[in-house]
Amino acid sequence: MRITRMAAVIGAVTMALAVGACGGDDDAGGGGTGSAASGVVGKAESAKKLVIGVKNDQPGLGLQTGGTYAGFDIEIGKIIAKGLGVPETGIEWKTTVSANREPFIQQGQVDLVVATYTINDERKKVINFAGPYFVAGQDLLVPTNSPITGPESLAGKKVCSVSGSTPAKRIQTEYKDAQLQQFDTYSKCVQALAGGQVDAVTTDDIILAGYASQEQYAGKFKVVGKKFSEEPYGVGLKKDDVTGCNKINDILKASATDGSYKAAWDSTLGKSGTAAPELDVAKLTNCPTA
Repeated sequence: MRITRMAAVIGAVTMALAVGACGGDDDAGGGGTGSAASGVVGKAESAKKLVIGVKNDQPGLGLQTGGTYAGFDIEIGKIIAKGLGVPETGIEWKTTVSANREPFIQQGQVDLVVATYTINDERKKVINFAGPYFVAGQDLLVPTNSPITGPESLAGKKVCSVSGSTPAKRIQTEYKDAQLQQFDTYSKCVQALAGGQVDAVTTDDIILAGYASQEQYAGKFKVVGKKFSEEPYGVGLKKDDVTGCNKINDILKASATDGSYKAAWDSTLGKSGTAAPELDVAKLTNCPTA
């Protein structure tokens, strides 16, 4: 009898523990603290913080001075963070270069990348993209007296771009007669152009215009003005974060109508005299499932 009663007590305790465990699973999948969203939306809701990868050497887009980052991409990052409920004080800006953007996203070193990041099929194999929030085009930066008039003039010329970038790959595959020089940042390419070590720098037109407008290069360089690609800039995030991707697209769509997108442009790239482009919200569809 005593043994029977003890067994009954043990059985009751075991059942209670099992029910408690099941109840915890229900909370994780439904209401309560366990129901919080995952990915960037979940982190923004719970921590009110985000780590955003950006460029630090692109005037007008992403430029670091001391501990401060400024530029159009920085403003887009602020718009997205605000839409996710994260104040500017909750943003940690992390410098990225073209070659480490996908690894930083995959490894969780950053939550988002807003860094003149061209959406393409190869990258979409390993990460997800929201956007595009801007469409640029590959062009050439050359000395003002250069005979280079476009990509067809590059045979035998030393052309500089950034390792892992879309422009560098295009030169390698489509303009094989050019002599490609690669660095990890475009600022190094521009310095090489100023020093006469290369004949041209190639990347997106808006990036090149930013460099050409810098005071130390005033009158020395020109953007050829013959675009030979279309570069849709997207916001990179983890491959399986479809909810985050769609939410960011909603935020970008809202920015097109509430004036914040235009304000971001006007306070940065707009200072060059270029009018703010229209954000084509019909193209905000790059959120494939994982």
